[in-house]
Amino acid sequence: MKKFILVLTIAALAATTFVASAESPSTELGKQARIQMPQAREIALKAYPGKIVKEELEQEKGGSGLRYSFDIANGKVTHEVGVDAKTGKLLENSIEGADND
Repeated sequence: MKKFILVLTIAALAATTFVASAESPSTELGKQARIQMPQAREIALKAYPGKIVKEELEQEKGGSGLRYSFDIANGKVTHEVGVDAKTGKLLENSIEGADND
């Protein structure tokens, strides 16, 4: 029973996180991106197959300075995959740590 409640809680949190982060990126950042979210998702999932549990468009150092950031779960491992929003280049593919956003 405890395992079922834990799984249900994790699923609810994951769904809430995905819905909250899947909202349209800010209009200003979206205008700067040459690569659109669906294309960036494809690139990210080729780099690390799994289920996207969080996604966002953000300004961050590296590449063009504008990137899509995805948290992709596969089994018990979650990777953070970064895709440059102007070039489509893969910027990051690393295991998501406890101290990451």
